[in-house]
Amino acid sequence: MMHRWAAAFVTEGHRTRHPAHEEPSLDGDALFDRYAEGHRLLVDALRAAPADLECWTVFPSLSPPAFWSRRQAHETRVHRVDAESARGGPLTPVAAAHATDGVDELLAGFHARTKSRVRTRSPRVLRVRALDTETVWTVRLSDRPPVTVRGTAALDTPADCTLSGTAEELFLVLWNRLPLSSVDMSGDPAVAGLWEENSAVVWS
Repeated sequence: MMHRWAAAFVTEGHRTRHPAHEEPSLDGDALFDRYAEGHRLLVDALRAAPADLECWTVFPSLSPPAFWSRRQAHETRVHRVDAESARGGPLTPVAAAHATDGVDELLAGFHARTKSRVRTRSPRVLRVRALDTETVWTVRLSDRPPVTVRGTAALDTPADCTLSGTAEELFLVLWNRLPLSSVDMSGDPAVAGLWEENSAVVWS
């Protein structure tokens, strides 16, 4: 459903949020075939999209084609993890660069929106460090949407809590696909708890 929904913005140029169609009740090979077809529709739409395409996006980006390519890459990755977790056994590795971008999209994209529920009456600072890509994010929490700064510009701001791990570990933890114990944590665990309890991105 999500692939077809996203493809429609690209192919039909909707300028406002467009509702998704309900999925038919399918199972087995019929469900797999529908998934594969929807994925192909999305990939073909993105490859054919003109650079100057204008359509609705969930949050601002360099361009709508860039937004939907990035968003659906991470959407698909997260739900692949869901499927593999349900199956049992190892998860397919997430490349470090892809995981780093996924963390960035979540922190600086989704949770920069007014919809974010990651808030606290007393200002706090959460720092996130991807050790394998040497990437750091400083997330300022308050009673307003979080404000994220990527890079060294905000490192002079003391952190109340720091999460450190590989980009892949952080990607899965921050998307609530692995527990917080999967990464190293220093400082006040209540700050990380704010994220764990309130950061879920829900379909609405």
